[in-house]
Order: sequence, then C-alpha cells, then structure tokens
Amino acid sequence: MLRITTESKRGKLFLSVEGCLSGPRVATLEQCWRELYATNPRPKFCVNLCGVSFIDNAGKVLLKEMHRLGAELVAEGCLNQAIVNEITAAKNGAPSRDAKDDDPSKGAPIIFYIILFGLLLAPGFASAQTSSSALPANAPTDVLKLTLQQSVALAIKQNPTQQIAVLNAAESIQDKNITRADLLPQANLRVADSANRVNLHAQFGGNLPPGFPFPEHLGPYQVFSAGPAFGTNVFDFSLWKRYRAALSNVDASKANSLSVREQVILLVVSQYIGTLRAVANVEASRSRVELAQALYDQAADLQKEGVGTGIDTLRANVELQNEKQRLIEAENDRDASLFGLSKLLNLDPRQKIELADSLAFFDTPQPDVEASIDGALSTRQEWKAIEAQEKSAQLDKQASQYQRLPSLRFDGNWAYLGTSVNDGIPTYQYTASVNMPLFTSGRIHAEVVKADLELQKLEQQKSDLRNQIALDVKTALLNLDSARSEVQVANLGVTLAKQEVDQARDRFQAGVANNIEVISAQDSLSRANDNQIAALYRFNQARADFALHRADGKDLREVRTHEC
Repeated sequence: MLRITTESKRGKLFLSVEGCLSGPRVATLEQCWRELYATNPRPKFCVNLCGVSFIDNAGKVLLKEMHRLGAELVAEGCLNQAIVNEITAAKNGAPSRDAKDDDPSKGAPIIFYIILFGLLLAPGFASAQTSSSALPANAPTDVLKLTLQQSVALAIKQNPTQQIAVLNAAESIQDKNITRADLLPQANLRVADSANRVNLHAQFGGNLPPGFPFPEHLGPYQVFSAGPAFGTNVFDFSLWKRYRAALSNVDASKANSLSVREQVILLVVSQYIGTLRAVANVEASRSRVELAQALYDQAADLQKEGVGTGIDTLRANVELQNEKQRLIEAENDRDASLFGLSKLLNLDPRQKIELADSLAFFDTPQPDVEASIDGALSTRQEWKAIEAQEKSAQLDKQASQYQRLPSLRFDGNWAYLGTSVNDGIPTYQYTASVNMPLFTSGRIHAEVVKADLELQKLEQQKSDLRNQIALDVKTALLNLDSARSEVQVANLGVTLAKQEVDQARDRFQAGVANNIEVISAQDSLSRANDNQIAALYRFNQARADFALHRADGKDLREVRTHEC
C-alpha cells in the first residue's frame, strides 16, 4: 500500500510518500508527480521519503528523475538515506554506482548492503548469544536416564497437578485457622483526634426556650482518644460447629491431595510403561530390519549364483523397505512418548531422557476379589475424602441449627480521653451481652434444609463411589489375569515364529522353496513380536491399575520397584 499526500508551504510543494515504493506503486507515484509538475510551472518540490519502508530499482530510477528536475529528497533510515545520497552524488558528478565494471566503487553497494544486513541481524545474534549465556550453569546437556522409581519420585516432587493439590490442602488449613479465629479473643488499637462543633438548636429539635443560659451552638472543641478495644465470644455453639466442619474439610482436602498424588503416579507409571512399549517396538523393528536385510542379501547372492530368481530378490527388497518404514514409525512413537513423560515430570524441555528399565514379565499371584474390594474401601483416598465431606456437612447442619440458641459475648475498651493530649483521663467500658435470634425470616430454616440436601447428595456420591471402586478392582483383576495368560501365549508364539523363519530360510537356501515362505514367516514373526510387546504392556499396566485401585501403599511400592 502506498499513501501520497501533498501540501504547499511558502511557495514550495511538499510531497509525502508512505508505504512500499515498488512494483505498480512506482507508476502511481510517477503519475501523481507528473500531474503536479505539469500544473505548476517551474515548481519547487520536496519529496519526503521518511515514511517509505522499501524502494526497489524502479522506484530508485523515478527518484533520480525527480531529483534531476529539481526535486529535493528527504529520507530517514540507513537504507533510504544511502539511496538518496547515491542519487544526489550521481547528479553532482561523483562516481556513480552504475559506472563501468572496472570502477572500484562498483562494489560499494554490495558492501553497504552486507554491512546494513549485518547491523540488522546483529541484535538478533546478540540476543541469541545473551539468552544462551543467560542459561543457568546447570543447563541440561547430558541424557538423563530414569528408572520407573525415579520417575515416580520426580513426579511427586514437581508435577504441577500434584503441587496444586498440595497447595489446595494448605489453603484448607488456612480456612480452618480463619474459622478458629472467630472463637478466640480479638483486640485492636484506636487513636483519634477530632474537632467538633454541635448545633444545640438542632439537638433539641426546635427553638430554644426563652432564657436558655447557653448559646445556640457548642464548640468548636477538640476530643482526643487513644486506647485498645477487645472482645470475644464466650459461648456460641454455632461457631464451634463451623470450626469442627472446617477441621473435617482439612481432612477431606488432605485425602483429595493424596488421591491426586496416586492418580499422578498412575499416569507416570502408565506413560513410562507405554514408553517402554514404544522402545521395545523400536528394538523389535530394528531386529526385523536386520533380518530382512539378511534375507535380501541371501536372495541376491542366490540370484548371482544362478540358483535364485529376480522375483525372489524383489520380494525380499519389498519386505526390507516395509520393515524400514515400520522402524521409522516406531522411532517417532518412541520420541513422542518420551516427550509426554518429560511433560508429566515437568522437566526442562531441553533435557533429553532415556529409560533405564526394560519391559519384562514379573509374575505375581492372583489376589482375591473380595479381600481386594474390602481393602480398597478401607484405604482409597477418594473414600476417605467423601467420608470427611459427609462429616463436614453434618457439622454445618448442626451449626445452622445451633444459631437458634443464645450466644454470650464479652466486649470492652479502655481509652485515654480528653480535649487534648495533655488533659485526658483514663476511661473504660466493659459489656457482656447475650444475643438470641427471635425472627430471621426463614434464613436458619433454609440453611438447615440446604445442609440436608448436601448430605443427601453426598450419600448418593458415596454409593456411586462404592460401586465404582468395586468395579475398578474387579476390572483390574480381570485384566491382570487375562494379561498374564496373554504373556504366556505370546512368548510361545514368538518362539514358534522364530523356528518358522529358520526353517523357511533353510528351505530357501536349499532351493526346495522360493522365498514366499520366508516372507510369510517374517510376517508371522512380526505379528508375534507385536503380540508379545502388547501382552507385556497390558500385564504391567494391569498391575499398576490394580495397585492404584486398591490404593495399598505396599502394592504401589512394588509397582514402582518391580514394574519393569
């Protein structure tokens, strides 16, 4: 976009140009300038280029022509000033930038642009260098190898979700302290110095009686007071019950924090096991690539010896390329899983990590269903949290009911009171008051009903949670038993697939069969490897799920130590 404005001052015509002077915009400026030049005989022009962001070769030629006809060029910025200087120098007889090739000054524009772009890019390089030098001395440079136990410890220490849950529990403690403060004495210090003038006429509500010995106003006079005021609730069942409810809320918040902690552990364990599966897929893919390469070399050698055929070599090459593609996909999945694990652990994004464990089978006896459900109901933090919430709701209901009872309060103050700082005397006031609500327009009844509804809601949530815990435990045990059988079958499948590949290679080497059998055996081995890795992953994941759903600290420690 090009913007052109004209203004006439003191017999000189000012032409202001803003925007990019390139392409078709050059023709627009030329047309505007020639129209002005034709309507003003022998005009004095001043072309302001301070708002121009870029000038191409065509724009430079136009500016040369305008300057030749008497236009004064004004510019700002290194690039625009250099172009204007070049135009004015060429008119004054200085060596032109468009001189012959052997002119030493021909390289000057190139040198200028190099210097210019160097100046433009220097802040970026300086910023990059500054940010690089600003990195902490312990910036991650080496690869961090993590076991499953180390990963869980890091997640507990610095996972944001876990830290937020801890902060929420800390907030509930402060809420409890705020509620407790209403039961304890309160004191404050007050210092005041005031100037007063009283209208006695207004105070008595009418005209003063005849012969009133005092004037119609009193003052101005000064009043100075300084001293503490204090008060405390001596007897208030409602506040006591609210404090007890706040204590129960603290227990609920702690239980919720522990529940979030276990959920974070499960996420880390699942991500770690999933990454182990991705790593195992990469290793299996590399092994299959090596096998496919060996079979391709074998087919090529047999073809050179005249024993094999070209179609056999072609089949082997196709299988080799397929396995290479699967390896690329497996490596991509592994890297993505590592990135996900790094995010869960809240590590530095620049920190590279590797897994120190490997996917393996760690058999355990099958637990009993009923005992597992009973253990889950007694140890699950979600269950403890909802029980604490139920207790808090019952105490809130009692607090609402106890608002109908009388409450006893003691207040007092002591002050140094006088018309100035120098003539005051000690004064005091002590008050014991009993407060009993008589009519609250249904507020207390509404609070009691609301507390009842909250209790009913918690009872429904408790019933749903009981069924959910039982379902989680049963499902985890079912998956654990099924995965254990899958691992056994998958291990046998891998052994048989390897035997099939060996026999197919021997038959192909002996010339008894073509390599269709070898390719088929390769596919069988690939499926068997995938099945084995998937079975190991499901077994370890099922163990982690069961440990969390049962929420047994011993089981969780076993998962962290022996999972892989």
